[in-house]
Amino acid sequence: MLKVILSRFLQLVPVLWVLLTLTFFLTKVVPGGPFSAERQATPEVIAKLNEYYGLDKPVWEQYLAYLSKVIRFDFGPSYTYQSDSVTEVIARAFPISLQIGTLAFLIALLIGITAGTIAAVNKNKVWDYFPMSLAMVGICLPTFVMGPILALVFCLQLKVAPVSGWYGLDYVPLHPAVMPALTLGLFYAANIARLTRGGLLDVLNQDFIRTARAKGLPDHQIIFKHAMRGGLLPVVSFLGPAFAGLISGSFVVEKIFNVPGLGQEFIKSVFNRDYPLILGTVIFFGTLIVIFNLVSDVAQALLDPKSRRSP
Repeated sequence: MLKVILSRFLQLVPVLWVLLTLTFFLTKVVPGGPFSAERQATPEVIAKLNEYYGLDKPVWEQYLAYLSKVIRFDFGPSYTYQSDSVTEVIARAFPISLQIGTLAFLIALLIGITAGTIAAVNKNKVWDYFPMSLAMVGICLPTFVMGPILALVFCLQLKVAPVSGWYGLDYVPLHPAVMPALTLGLFYAANIARLTRGGLLDVLNQDFIRTARAKGLPDHQIIFKHAMRGGLLPVVSFLGPAFAGLISGSFVVEKIFNVPGLGQEFIKSVFNRDYPLILGTVIFFGTLIVIFNLVSDVAQALLDPKSRRSP
């Protein structure tokens, strides 16, 4: 297991370097610049700004200069928030995205594992078809459709949650994070439900489960003590990318509910051609994805002793 952890950490550097390099040169291909939308600024002022931020130099010089800063964990100043650095913008916005992602993760686990277990225990019965049909709907329904539907029902009709915004909303019973988290969580809960059902059905058909039933063990003990550990292996392998996706993939949801999270800041940085903020956000999200995949692999190895053996 130690070799797996070390190899993943060694892979982190080249993966992030490739990600940074591709993102850097792709931002330079896009027409326009960070100060081209300044209607009040004269060409002379724009030229001075480009000179100040080093944007007048050749692209390869800009790349080497930025790479030398990243090595020192300096992501530079933000062009949009001129009084803040990229690190300060990420530190301010990421806790909001983390709060939404964590709550969505818990919702997805609770609903997904419960629905998948019920479906597996009641194979080819009503309580199998019903939750799996809902799971299929959840998979096919994207978040930009699910979000407005939930906002219409819970925010406009029932008025238990705010339609948009984050601060100063004490007049509703639910926290502003609930609706964005529910929108994200339902989508991932559908995938977890299908994985849980498939994993449990595979384990329930094995010989040691038949032996446990022959000994007269009750069904709940067979499910939770014997079958659940192996049945959740597909779910565990999915949780790492899922949690990373819940945090980094909330761009649409944060935009729908007007949440000032890191996804919202990333969208603004793209529209404003804020190159340092784009690159800093991409590197930050890339690091999270690699780390969460590593955590998922370690958790899978702890649950499945076979995966710890060296090939």
